[in-house]
Amino acid sequence: MKPLEGLRVLDFAQFLAGPAAALRLADLGAEVIKVERPEGGDLCRSLVVADQKLDGDSLLFHTINRNKSGVTADLKKPADLEKIKELIKTADVLIHNFRPGVMEKIGLDYQTVSDLNPRLVYGSVTGYGTKGPWVRKPGQDLLVQSLTGLQWLSGDADQGPVPVAFAVLDITTGNHLTQGILAALLRRGVTGKGALVEVDLMSSSLDMQFELITSFLASDRSQPQRCKVSNASVHSTAPYGSYAVRDGYVAIAMAPIAQLADLLGCDALAAYGDPSIAYTQRDEIKAVLRDFLATKTVREVLDVLEPADIWCAEVLDYPRMMQEEGFHALDAIQTITSHGGTKVETTRCPIRIDGETLTSPKGAPALGADNATYLSA
Repeated sequence: MKPLEGLRVLDFAQFLAGPAAALRLADLGAEVIKVERPEGGDLCRSLVVADQKLDGDSLLFHTINRNKSGVTADLKKPADLEKIKELIKTADVLIHNFRPGVMEKIGLDYQTVSDLNPRLVYGSVTGYGTKGPWVRKPGQDLLVQSLTGLQWLSGDADQGPVPVAFAVLDITTGNHLTQGILAALLRRGVTGKGALVEVDLMSSSLDMQFELITSFLASDRSQPQRCKVSNASVHSTAPYGSYAVRDGYVAIAMAPIAQLADLLGCDALAAYGDPSIAYTQRDEIKAVLRDFLATKTVREVLDVLEPADIWCAEVLDYPRMMQEEGFHALDAIQTITSHGGTKVETTRCPIRIDGETLTSPKGAPALGADNATYLSA
């Protein structure tokens, strides 16, 4: 039995952050019902990435909405709205990511819904919270990265802003919503009352950067500077970074420079063995290491550093990673079947319960596929 079996979740959300939270609850055993508009459904159905579609919808939609049922309702029509309200009475969790004020206008705001179902945990995702001048801005991952300093952490010092190259804030915010919902469900087990759980992409972005922002607040409040060479962390000392070698790249994390110089046989690096300069002179140190490693192979470097317990790794791309025994040992890929009958490989839930991985073969629902089951009244 999965931990959340017996719980019912209504997923009104679109795109990624809200649906990601609903997906994780589904992975943990909850019955998740996706509620969409009849015309077009979730806008993510048409958000095609890598030019990949499945059963007429984007592959992205299928991956973020797997393991869910689906109904359609026009919430502007009183008859449809009443059917949804009846469904809400049976639910344990409701998730939405409409902009502030939209659910109030529809008549499905937290106060109204909690009167219908006092035990309901009501999860809301926004871009920037519910107050302030940015509330009406589009809450999109790249834009929130841009407004919260995140793009000035990656890349080398001579580059402009470098975005994180996937929807890191959507996924993180979805995880935060899941945490809040689970905490509220635990409290409900004691009090019998539901809760309003609110998250926003901006707060999640700031929380992800807690280490850097705390250091900024405790300093002269100047922007932390990226390394000029092999930047991997704006605060780390040399040698922290990834370096090109003859046949690929090697990442080296924390290591005493004197020990690294001795192991590699790099006399030029030995001149920087004083630990007190590992941060202040990190660019010079990393430049020496970069030039030295450029003549080596991946195996030559790892065969020297790994036995000495220096934290290092080859930098793998997807094809190489998926050839590795370490990847296969995790059993990280599952197969789902789309509503059209096509089998698709995707990642599984990263959580294991009692030693067992959490998987499900059920794909994303066709638009309105389960209306007869849930909205027949």
